[in-house]
Amino acid sequence: MNKPIRRVSVFCLVLVLALLLRANWVQVVSADSLAKNPNNKRQLFDQYSYPRGNILAGGQPITRSDATNGYQYKYKRAYTDGAMYAAVTGFTSQAYGSTGLENLENGILTGTDDRLFFRNTMDSLTGKPRQGGDVLTTIDPKVQKAAYDALNGKKGAAVAIDPRTGAILGLVSTPSYDPNSITGFTTADQNAWTSLNADQNQPMLDRALRQTYPPGSTFKLVTAATAFETGKYQSPDDQTDTPDQYVLPGTTTVLQNDSPSEACGQATLKYALTISCNTVYGKLGADLGKEKLQAQAEKFGFNATVDTPIRSAKSVFPTDSTPDGTAMDAIGQHNTAATPLQMAMVAAAIADNGKLMQPYLVDEERSAGGTVISKHTESQLSQAVSPATAQKLQQMMVDVVQNGTGRNARIDGVEVGGKTGTAQHGTDNKGLPFAWFVSYAKVAQDVPVAVAVVVEDGSAKSDEISGGSIAAPIAKLIMQAAIGH
Repeated sequence: MNKPIRRVSVFCLVLVLALLLRANWVQVVSADSLAKNPNNKRQLFDQYSYPRGNILAGGQPITRSDATNGYQYKYKRAYTDGAMYAAVTGFTSQAYGSTGLENLENGILTGTDDRLFFRNTMDSLTGKPRQGGDVLTTIDPKVQKAAYDALNGKKGAAVAIDPRTGAILGLVSTPSYDPNSITGFTTADQNAWTSLNADQNQPMLDRALRQTYPPGSTFKLVTAATAFETGKYQSPDDQTDTPDQYVLPGTTTVLQNDSPSEACGQATLKYALTISCNTVYGKLGADLGKEKLQAQAEKFGFNATVDTPIRSAKSVFPTDSTPDGTAMDAIGQHNTAATPLQMAMVAAAIADNGKLMQPYLVDEERSAGGTVISKHTESQLSQAVSPATAQKLQQMMVDVVQNGTGRNARIDGVEVGGKTGTAQHGTDNKGLPFAWFVSYAKVAQDVPVAVAVVVEDGSAKSDEISGGSIAAPIAKLIMQAAIGH
């Protein structure tokens, strides 16, 4: 072989080796990243080439996969009572991706989770059609419907928790949206998507988990808990050191109670919670100090996110307030902010004698054949307060419902404990207040449900908005659904 031909042969061999190396690099080393590349539509087409698994509530599917006449997309996601369950399911869309459980449980629902490898291999060998697995939620359909029906037409959210386990029984955000309207790739889907994102009421915002609000007087439960846990007060009937008029520390600002006629001077802790005295709990917060309040708030879950597995926004108890700010923080104003989930956790911990369980939304993951892939294991987040403190707080919350601002949450024959809240917000607090109510229901010494409700009712006049008149009746309906009363 002459020299030029030999050089050409060597060069061709190098090219072949380079081609083989590159092909193996693409197929082996880069395969996973290429498959997950958002510009790679093949994986998306594959996901819609077979039925997606379902999300279940109360053992019944609240999702399904509908066959289409499409070439690239053979199935499309569909939802039963889509608007009612939107905060739970989220959506999965051929055009806009996925959110909520549809996103977090995508591996199970599409059947691509690594834990399904053996089953998928066997199905492939036997020629069985591919199908996604199912996700069983903790949602009780009766509780979910009661919450959604009661909040429908209002802007707000509700969360119901089983204090004994942390299971989320109801999770509602309103106004809601119908995920069915955006699951496809049509002009109608595009128009719906544009409309939803342009809506100033933010129907796609999960207010139950992702929105924080000033908790108002519902936070007084945390302040009272701090007073008992630190030993500042021993009994709900202890008289407080509160003047008739309380001036915020370092200022000339007089802290006002909701009604000038309220006799809050030297009031007991229980009476002050029953009629919701700002002066008592504001001064108490300033006396306790921000460090002690912060430590107690964090035992209830503040200043941390919560994975349900949908991650909540972080509820905040501020760490940098001046004494006058701390007084306002202690009554749920100033810079204190909480999600409805967080305040449901506060009520749940108090109801379960101080034990705060990890809130969870997914009970089981199953393969398409019904085999349980995972089962939730209950876990305790913290001992938020001692059993003795929890029982004192229960006594005070019961008095709120029986004799105070929470009368609209009474249920005949059932022990109900609650706390109202009317939270100021906006520039100079000129915005319409948020109406809050947190509560629990006890049946035969058992506590099956704790609830938090917040309502942003922009259609009402400011002086008509209160946790007792607007939020408490909603919480009552949710509790009744949970206990079957």
